[in-house]
Amino acid sequence: MSKPHRVSLAEVSRATGKMLSHGDSQHLNAGAVPTLDDLTQSLHFSPGDGRIWLNGQRMQLLHTTSLGALRRELLESIGVERTRGLLTRVGYSAGARDAQLLRERWPDAEPGSLFAAGPRMHSLEGAVKVEPLHFEFDFERGTYRGEFLWHHSSEAEVHQADFGIGTEPACWMQTGYAIGYTSAMIGRLIVYREIECTCMGHQHCRLVGKPADEWDNVEDDLRFLNAEAFVSTTAHGGAGARQQAAELPGDDQRPYGEKEMVGVSSAFNSACHMLKRVGSTAATVLFTGESGVGKELFAYMLHQIGPRKEQPFVAVNCAAIPETLIESELFGVERGAYTGASQSRPGRFERASGGTLFLDEIGTLSLVAQGKLLRALQEGEIERVGGVRSVKVDVRLVAATNVDLREEIRQGRFREDLFFRLNVFPIHLPPLRDRRDDIPLLMGYFMRHYGKKHQRRVTGFTARAVDALLNYHFPGNIRELQNLVERGVIFANEDGPIDLPHLFTSGEKSNTSYFSLAQTGRLASHDAAPAVVGGALLDVLPSMLAQEAGPGWSLDQLESTLILAAVKRVDGNLSAAARMLGLTRAQLSYRMKKLQQPAGE
Repeated sequence: MSKPHRVSLAEVSRATGKMLSHGDSQHLNAGAVPTLDDLTQSLHFSPGDGRIWLNGQRMQLLHTTSLGALRRELLESIGVERTRGLLTRVGYSAGARDAQLLRERWPDAEPGSLFAAGPRMHSLEGAVKVEPLHFEFDFERGTYRGEFLWHHSSEAEVHQADFGIGTEPACWMQTGYAIGYTSAMIGRLIVYREIECTCMGHQHCRLVGKPADEWDNVEDDLRFLNAEAFVSTTAHGGAGARQQAAELPGDDQRPYGEKEMVGVSSAFNSACHMLKRVGSTAATVLFTGESGVGKELFAYMLHQIGPRKEQPFVAVNCAAIPETLIESELFGVERGAYTGASQSRPGRFERASGGTLFLDEIGTLSLVAQGKLLRALQEGEIERVGGVRSVKVDVRLVAATNVDLREEIRQGRFREDLFFRLNVFPIHLPPLRDRRDDIPLLMGYFMRHYGKKHQRRVTGFTARAVDALLNYHFPGNIRELQNLVERGVIFANEDGPIDLPHLFTSGEKSNTSYFSLAQTGRLASHDAAPAVVGGALLDVLPSMLAQEAGPGWSLDQLESTLILAAVKRVDGNLSAAARMLGLTRAQLSYRMKKLQQPAGE
């Protein structure tokens, strides 16, 4: 087993030539990539059209006094608890987004220097000056310990200006930023607590971070990440997490009552807010979204937070029922109604009476079945197949579809009157690619569950596995992430991490690519095989280009030709060329200097 990649503050200090434990601001501009110079070069102003970019992300300058006014108004209108939660989630989203942007911009940076770029980014954005006191982490095992001092916290300044010295820390948004950034880097939920704050009379703000399951009473911290009370605060770790598997949505053999909702992203929270708005009513709800986004789990949670939670919740997958049986499945059948009907049985409407009936993939119903469903909804009564009397039913109907029903109407495949009956309160569930802030939480959640289920102990995810999952397109959404992590748990070595080759083994396409030389000498792009995703291109050049070499070509000539072609392709931008070649900028610069040396040196 290879030695784990463990990074400590001392190692980062040696790598950069600076001590990071004494608050020396010059460490922000040390030699590790990305340096503060690299980050400042990523900041672009365009006053002519009113835009500012940082690492390709649009930014906006805002007066801290304006932020203070917003904070004060929130506290006065919605209270401390909700304001703290809102600002923590905003900070979390910003931190997770910065981590993603840094990974994309410098994909080959050393883990320690890339992690240390977070405090640089936070300082560059004007939030706070960060002084690392101690941090160490093991990317292979997902372990982490960190302690930092915050100087000149803008959040603490505006809070203290309005409310003076108090008894509780007030850097809520910055704490959320630290949680989001570190969790996205490590691939596991890392929770920070502000144990000292200038708003409490301390000289500095002090922050301590470690994995969620190593904190006591971590639910107190996690509740601020959740917009709604019905979202799990225990699914990510905490008391008992090591002894009990996470309860997983989607396992058919697991009771609904054990399922939990996991997420902190703004897109997820927006859907949860809409769910809460309609939960206490009897309105029909239509969930839309791609396959695998969790429509059934949302439907069940809608039932749980509504007035019918003590009554049955009955789910029907319309796509799984043959057209000839859909009427008997929905409305029931009387004995002798047709050959094989040896006894009477109730349908799903009767079984759900008083509770909630969930019709999944409703767009697959035939036009005949749609007409019968419409009549049942309009009349509030059904008639069993072969029956002679009507049966009154009282159900709250919830439907879901992964197709555009308006387009189905235009194509003549779905009844417009049924659509208007269903579309009382539509809720769109976002795909996983639009809620990437949730991916680190879901990774750890699924890893813990499947480790328990399959009796396998895995320690975390490697850095390149985290990179790949954070940047993967996820056409199968949460269901696909769930399957990938389960596969990784099975493939990974006991007491070892889940690595990239354990995940993408069945044809999934990554976003990376490699370049090779054709016989014409032109640079050609190819999709990378999973085994080399995240690896240096020049490490695999000998085997890739052996057949391309002409009679007089050497591997050194091929390498130099590839380097020069890559640099030319990006107009001399060494950072971009290095990313294209799978090298760090320093490695490419070294090779370029060798190419420029006269022969014989």
